Amino acid sequence: MSDIPGDLNYTESHEWIRKDESGGITVGITDHAQASLGELVFVEVPEVGSELSAGDACAVVESVKAASDVYSPVEGVVTEVNEALADQPELVNEQPYDNGWIMRLEQVNEDDLAKLLDAEAYQAAVEDE
Repeated sequence: MSDIPGDLNYTESHEWIRKDESGGITVGITDHAQASLGELVFVEVPEVGSELSAGDACAVVESVKAASDVYSPVEGVVTEVNEALADQPELVNEQPYDNGWIMRLEQVNEDDLAKLLDAEAYQAAVEDE
């Protein structure tokens, strides 16, 4: 069974979102997603300053099994990326909700945030797969 923290929001494409005190958000992929991919060997993060729309493919996670796009859960501007993933992509496998985060966005579209899943709805979506 996947770890699904109750204080985060989620997308059906398996990204998690944590609202930061600054008004921005932190984004990563869920425990379910990293487990499905297997051992990650490479993570391509977006460029700082990139302007993203909700649903844009913005990062790539590559495992020994496959490569998968990561989609922006909301419209916003990339203000920080997790540089540690260049040398340690396994952080996503080991700590998907902590040191395995992928990017931080600001100037996010509040309407997009309202469309995200809570933990219970995400759990139901995972069970329906």
